[in-house]
Amino acid sequence: MPAARVSIGVVSKAHGIRGEVVVILHDPASTALDEVDTVYVGGVARAVVQARNTGGAYLLAVEGITDRDAAAALRGAVVEVDRAELALDEDEVLLADLVGCRCVLPDGTAWGEITGVELGVQDRLVVRDGDVERQLPVVDAFIASIDLEAGVVTVTPPEGLPEEPIRGRTST
Repeated sequence: MPAARVSIGVVSKAHGIRGEVVVILHDPASTALDEVDTVYVGGVARAVVQARNTGGAYLLAVEGITDRDAAAALRGAVVEVDRAELALDEDEVLLADLVGCRCVLPDGTAWGEITGVELGVQDRLVVRDGDVERQLPVVDAFIASIDLEAGVVTVTPPEGLPEEPIRGRTST
């Protein structure tokens, strides 16, 4: 079952003296902050007073944060929105929804399970297969299809993709 809230970014710093913060989005093209009335900043629900897109980031003013000191205290806080408020097209999925899906190659060969998503300049799916962990870049060329109902992601990984052994913990 998908989570009720979805992380869309993080507060990077305070902006100005009236309590605005700069939110760096996980997806620079996202318009989620234009579409919602409430956000969760550090897990606390706050009404959106104003959200202004600055191209890959947002200047965000929320209820209850009215000065620079209060805004600065939010630095590093995760910004989430209610999943139900997100408008997704029929062919869109949230990366978080892929966690737990099985990965298969186009011929049906098992390739592992998605255990996480690493967000960054290049988002990557963390795929574990037995004692091996792979990080597959999230690009159309490597993801052939997604069937969330079946919990299956068909992938076409590039040759030479690094594989890291999963190191077990040893007690001393």
